Amino acid sequence: MNSILDFTVHAETMMHERGILDEWVMDTVSSPDKTEERRDDEKHYLKKIRSAGGKTLRVVINPLKDPPRVITAFFDRRIKV
Repeated sequence: MNSILDFTVHAETMMHERGILDEWVMDTVSSPDKTEERRDDEKHYLKKIRSAGGKTLRVVINPLKDPPRVITAFFDRRIKV
């Protein structure tokens, strides 16, 4: 995966509202604790973010876009990595 990502307006808005830093998203995508293939056009990256109190960040990417597009990012309370 390229180190460059494209962010949808929705992703940028959600990250801002939820206090999710760009560096957390980049770190999650570049070195995830876990990945999940959902559909051909959707891959989920999960990582425990220690500096966010140990919450698990889920970043949803469309890997078919060039550059890969961040669809959304959120702290997933349902999962522990």
